[in-house]
Amino acid sequence: MIAIGGSIGAGLFVGSGSALSTGGPAALLIGFAIIGVMIFNVVYALGELAVMFPISGGFYTYSSRFIDPSWGFAMGWNYVFQWAIVLPLEINVAGLTIGYWDPEQKINIAVWITVFLLVIIIINIFGVLGYAEEEFWVSILKLTTVVVFMIIALVLVCGGGSQPPFNEYYGARNWYNPGAFADGFPGLCAVFVTAAFSFSGTELVGLAAAESKTPQQSLPGAVKQVFWRITLFYILALFFVGLLVPYDDPDLIGNSSLLDVSTSPFVIAANRGGIPAFGDFVNVVILFSVISIGLSGVYGGSRTLTALAEQGYAPPIFKYVDRAGRPLFSTIAIIAFGPIAYIALASSAVTVFNWLLALSGLAALFTWGSICLAHIRFRRAWEYHGHTTDELPFQAAFGVYGSWVGFILVILVLIAQFYTAVKPLTAYDFFLSYLALFVVILFYIIGLVWKRQTWLRTANIDVDTGRREIDWEAYEQLKMEKQNWPAWKRVYHFLF
Repeated sequence: MIAIGGSIGAGLFVGSGSALSTGGPAALLIGFAIIGVMIFNVVYALGELAVMFPISGGFYTYSSRFIDPSWGFAMGWNYVFQWAIVLPLEINVAGLTIGYWDPEQKINIAVWITVFLLVIIIINIFGVLGYAEEEFWVSILKLTTVVVFMIIALVLVCGGGSQPPFNEYYGARNWYNPGAFADGFPGLCAVFVTAAFSFSGTELVGLAAAESKTPQQSLPGAVKQVFWRITLFYILALFFVGLLVPYDDPDLIGNSSLLDVSTSPFVIAANRGGIPAFGDFVNVVILFSVISIGLSGVYGGSRTLTALAEQGYAPPIFKYVDRAGRPLFSTIAIIAFGPIAYIALASSAVTVFNWLLALSGLAALFTWGSICLAHIRFRRAWEYHGHTTDELPFQAAFGVYGSWVGFILVILVLIAQFYTAVKPLTAYDFFLSYLALFVVILFYIIGLVWKRQTWLRTANIDVDTGRREIDWEAYEQLKMEKQNWPAWKRVYHFLF
C-alpha cells in the first residue's frame, strides 16, 4: 500500500494544474508518460543493484562505486538537497490548503505553516514506526480518493452530472476547444519538471523492497506496483482531469495570480461538476498528502545525510543515531529547511511554489540518471570480470537496454528544460529551469576537491566486495514452484 501511494502528493493534486495550464491535456499525458517510462526503468535498475549490493541510506553509493567517487559525493548531497527542498514546498501547500476554507485569511497562513511544521516534528519523534503507520493510512486515503475521483469523472464525462455542462454527454470537448496543446512543444517541455517532481520518491520502492529478507521475492511485486501507480493512479487520473478541466480555466495555477488549493484541477473538476462537497474532501486529502510527502522528505533526507556522514562525505556529527534508531542531528538538519515555507508570506506564493518545484524536480532527474548510468557501468564491469547474467538473482526487466532508455530520456528532458530556459531567454526563466544544475556542479567540485578521484575505469570497478549472500537453493526451488503454478496464478503473478 505504501509502495503505491507513497509519492502521491502536491505534484499530482496541485502541481498538475500548472502542467495542464502550460501544456494542455495532451502534453500533460505525454509528459507524465515519458517520465513514467523513465522511472519504471530506474526502479528496475535500482532493484537489480540493491539486491546484489545492499546499502543503507542512499543511492549515491552506487554512483561512487560504479561511476565516479566525486560524482557519488555530488549525488548524495543532491539527494539530501532534493528532499530538503520538498519539505518547505509541501508545508507551504499545506498552509495554503486551509485558505480554501478561510478565503479572507482571518487566520494568517504563518500560523498554519507553524502548526504543520510542528506536526511533522512530533511524528518524527516516533521514528520509523510513526512514519510507517502514518504512511500506511494516508496512502489508503489517497488511493481511495483517486479511485473515487475517476469514477465520478467517468460519470460526468458521460453526461451524468446535475448541472451544465455535464448534464449531457461531454466527452473530449476540451481536447477540441480550447485544444489538446496549450503551447505546442514548449508547453510539453514545461510539463516535465512537474511530472518529475510528482514521481519523486518512487525510487524508494525498489530500495525498501531490496532491503527485505527475501528481496528476490519481494522486489518483483514492488516494481509491478510502480507500474500500476504510473498507469492507473497518474496517467488515468490525469486523463480524466484533461477531459473535465480546460487548460485555459482561470482557476488553474499559471492562469491565476494567486496560489491556493482551489487551483487543484481535482477541486476545479468537482466544483464544475456540481459536487462541491467532494472538493472539500479532496482538500482534506491534499492536506494529509502534502504532510505525508513532507514526512517522506525528512525521512529520506535524514537517512541519506547519515549515510553520507558514515562514508566521510558529511560532518561526523550527522552519524549519531539514538537508541530508538533515529538519526537525530540529520533529522534536525532537514527540518531546519522547513521555515523556508515562510517566504511565501513575503512574496508571491506562486513564485515560491514554482521555484521549489523546479529545484526539486530537476534534482530528481539527476538522481534517476545516475542510477541508470550506475547500472550500465555495473553490467559492463560484471561482464568484464567474467560473470554472466545467470548469476544475478534479480534482473531488470529490459536489462541494460532499459537503463539506456532511462538515461537517454533523462538527457532529453534536461535538453528540453534548456530549450524552455532560453526560448525566450530571460534570466528568471533560465535560472528557474536550471538552478539545480548549478547546485549539482557545485557539489561535484566540492567532491572533486574532497575525494580527488574522477571517472572509474571498468577494470577498477569492484563487483565482489559487499555482495549479498543469496540462498541459491531456495531461489531455484521458488523458480520450480512457479513453473508448476496453474495458468491463472502465473497470469496474476505476472500482473501483480
